[in-house]
Amino acid sequence: MKILVYGINYSPELTGIGKYTGEMVEWMARQGHEVRVITAPPYYPEWKIGERYSAWRYRREEGDATVWRCPLYVPKQPSTLKRLLHLGSFALSSFFPLMAQRRWKPDRIIGVVPTLFCTPGMRLLAKLSGARTLLHIQDYEVDAMLGLGMAGKGNGGKVAKLASAFERSGLHNVDNVSTISRSMMHKAQEKGVPAEKVIFFPNWSEVARFRDVSATQVAVLREQLGLPADQKIILYSGNIGEKQGLESVIDAASQLQHQPWLFVIVGQGGGKARLEKLAAERGLNNVRFFPLQPYEALPALLKMGDCHLVIQKRGAADAVLPSKLTNILAVGGNAVITAEAETELGQLCSAIPGIAVCVEPESVPALVTGIESALALPKENRLAHEYAERTLEKENVLSQFIADIRG
Repeated sequence: MKILVYGINYSPELTGIGKYTGEMVEWMARQGHEVRVITAPPYYPEWKIGERYSAWRYRREEGDATVWRCPLYVPKQPSTLKRLLHLGSFALSSFFPLMAQRRWKPDRIIGVVPTLFCTPGMRLLAKLSGARTLLHIQDYEVDAMLGLGMAGKGNGGKVAKLASAFERSGLHNVDNVSTISRSMMHKAQEKGVPAEKVIFFPNWSEVARFRDVSATQVAVLREQLGLPADQKIILYSGNIGEKQGLESVIDAASQLQHQPWLFVIVGQGGGKARLEKLAAERGLNNVRFFPLQPYEALPALLKMGDCHLVIQKRGAADAVLPSKLTNILAVGGNAVITAEAETELGQLCSAIPGIAVCVEPESVPALVTGIESALALPKENRLAHEYAERTLEKENVLSQFIADIRG
């Protein structure tokens, strides 16, 4: 098949949506599909354009796929308005290379959300070229915005109504909608998408990479990071942004200073400087910050954690399924997840008792109790590892997705 992938995040971004989109394209190309990509230069999660890339120029790359990088505005400190300008700038600049694909005549156009601003252009190209369209929802950005109070007063405001109407238009006028969890599939149906048009396409893990991580690999990484060998590690690895509410981790570290445990926060994002300042102001010597680690080091990094933190604010957990959790499960880690009981994450913990510790969001006492519970468990969580083997293996997930979109 000729497959056009259209989304703002892509390789070489190391975390989140860009990582998964890049791996998907690489896999499709290896399977013999002809793949093209329209995307932006890498900027996430640092909110800074990567070295050797430009925010102001178009760029074409040849490799497993032909990739067009389109200019966009990247704010240093994202706010609601700046995020909208950021997403809108990509939708505008990418429209021209998108329309140029009419002569290529793709069979399938896969739009990755965010950003919904790109869906009108995607649908126009489909009408001009005869392609079938699929909108892949990695993040219900409108729900996340409303859940975090970014659209003003309440969900009934004018901005909220406008955003919801625009979202419905995008969802209702594509051939298929795919998303990464069962609850997000149900949410698509609640928004008016017929059940037969919704495809389950979860984020995956390269389970084999995380299956057998040696003690030597972990020891070497500990030494490189300057972490003592005799302290238990409470690990957060990933984006440090507004959705997570990571201030609660600093609060928990403050309450657990008497314990011989070390909080290790690995990642980048708009909220990192604020967290570092907060930890410094409190004089916390049990918190260490590190930049994102190379992808090759990820198995050892995750294996190093005695307790993994999957932190989100109330209202965000069902709109955004954390991609970091797949690899935590694959490595057999013990995770503390902040999520309400009725959300996808809450239901996962309820359906498979012992797979992770689920606690109330935005509650520091609950988080502290969850950390204590997780650290009391055996280091190897076999339930988590078996679940990953059964449902998250990359080859199985992508093969099923291709079968679904051929139909």
